[in-house]
Amino acid sequence: MMESPLLSVQDICKSFPGVKALGGVQLEVRRGEVHALLGENGAGKSTLLKILSGAQAADTGSIVFDGQTLSASETPLQRQQRGIVTIYQEFNLLPGLTVAENLFIGREPLRNGLIHWARLFSEAGRIIRDLNVDLNPRDEVRTLSVAKQQLVEITKAMTLQAKLIIMDEPTAALSGREVDQLLNIVRDLRARGLSIIYVSHKLNEVKALCDRYSVFRDGRFVTSGAVADVSVNDIVKQMVGREVVGAKRKPPDRLGEVVLQVDGITRTRPVAGVSATPLNNLSVQVRAGEIVGFAGLVGAGRTELARVIFGADPCDSGTVRVMNRRLILRSPQDGIRAGIMLVPEDRKQQGCFLAHSIRQNMTLPSLGRLSKLRWFVDESAETRMVEEYRRKLSIKMASDKVMIGTLSGGNQQKVLLARCMALHPKVLIVDEPTRGIDVSAKAEVHQVLFDMAEQGVAVIVISSELPEIMAVSDRIVTFKNGAITGSVPAHQATEEQLMSLMALGIERPLGMLRQLRTVQPLAA
Repeated sequence: MMESPLLSVQDICKSFPGVKALGGVQLEVRRGEVHALLGENGAGKSTLLKILSGAQAADTGSIVFDGQTLSASETPLQRQQRGIVTIYQEFNLLPGLTVAENLFIGREPLRNGLIHWARLFSEAGRIIRDLNVDLNPRDEVRTLSVAKQQLVEITKAMTLQAKLIIMDEPTAALSGREVDQLLNIVRDLRARGLSIIYVSHKLNEVKALCDRYSVFRDGRFVTSGAVADVSVNDIVKQMVGREVVGAKRKPPDRLGEVVLQVDGITRTRPVAGVSATPLNNLSVQVRAGEIVGFAGLVGAGRTELARVIFGADPCDSGTVRVMNRRLILRSPQDGIRAGIMLVPEDRKQQGCFLAHSIRQNMTLPSLGRLSKLRWFVDESAETRMVEEYRRKLSIKMASDKVMIGTLSGGNQQKVLLARCMALHPKVLIVDEPTRGIDVSAKAEVHQVLFDMAEQGVAVIVISSELPEIMAVSDRIVTFKNGAITGSVPAHQATEEQLMSLMALGIERPLGMLRQLRTVQPLAA
């Protein structure tokens, strides 16, 4: 007789004003399995996760967990007490507190009414050792890498006596080595008998890790089955409902003049008290119509250089020129005035005004061009602009008046790209342009970058995914520890070559002579 599932979701419906997010979906998770929940952005995955965690209530339908029917009125705390723990893509950690304090926040061991600090750190250390993760209970969370913060979230789930852990895009911000570590931890959790709902757009990870899968599309359940029985292409077709062909950059016939020239960017000081990778004499140029990829492991200095070019962070020395004009960059406003636009790595923290409308997010930097009588916004012109980019980028939205925070990650990214396109930039920098978005939206974002390059924009793409950086770039610049280690034509690059340059600073571990022949370092 087959054992009853740990979680059974039946006929869950959920509507928001103007949008039906879920239309009778179902999900079954067995005990001790890793179950992939798949679908495009906007398919309804996040809504179901919030319902399971208690953050939202379903309109109709039933949830049975560990043999008990759950009440729609239960709070997230009550769901945690039942053993349902959710690790969101945006972590719920307090950066100013230690790892141990974050693990037991609100549940600290007490002695005589006061926190028993020795016991707190001792118990945190015991759980960390039991999980065999690389954490120090006394470290402040703000000093940790994204990968280690992810480990803190997983460890916290174990202190809550989790039976089901929900992981929403757990590897979106991790490098290859960190991804491997996380996948091994998930396998260990499964071996301990825990069940895991694993939400990811990285289908190769799904194939390597998950036991079964379920697919949602447009708020409805499509299918489920064993991961071993389907190919990645099969899963994509089920998610999208059609064949998706990944776009690959065709080398341009000719490039234009040098638009962006960066020389000798150096910085040894921390930025505003935040630990950042020092930059060591970085020089790069990008021509009109060229897409240059920045490749490197986490902390290599790619994002730090992008922020200096945009004017978001200072440097100790070096120059930035656009169209051969030397810039004085004291703020992002200076960068925008010079024709430089940046789509940041963390769109929710640094790109979007989540409590404001799609319209406001898209048009804010362009209001000076959309004004009439100098002081008033021409609402008709603003509406035309929003509609133009909604059509161009296929942005899915019920209305431009709704908050951007209600959109899927892919559609938020498209709004940020529209914001940049509306200013007709000379230089566009996109940092992790497809992080956390589905395969269909990824292809659409890539096409936007190709189109902008065709229009003569100098484009820089920063990505932690080597297949992506190889597919979209004309030339790939590699970084390691705040220094540039090489520049490779994308059509000649291999993943092995790029990884050697990123991890070791050489083309191959024992290939220094070959490196000198085939990889030309950038001039300082």
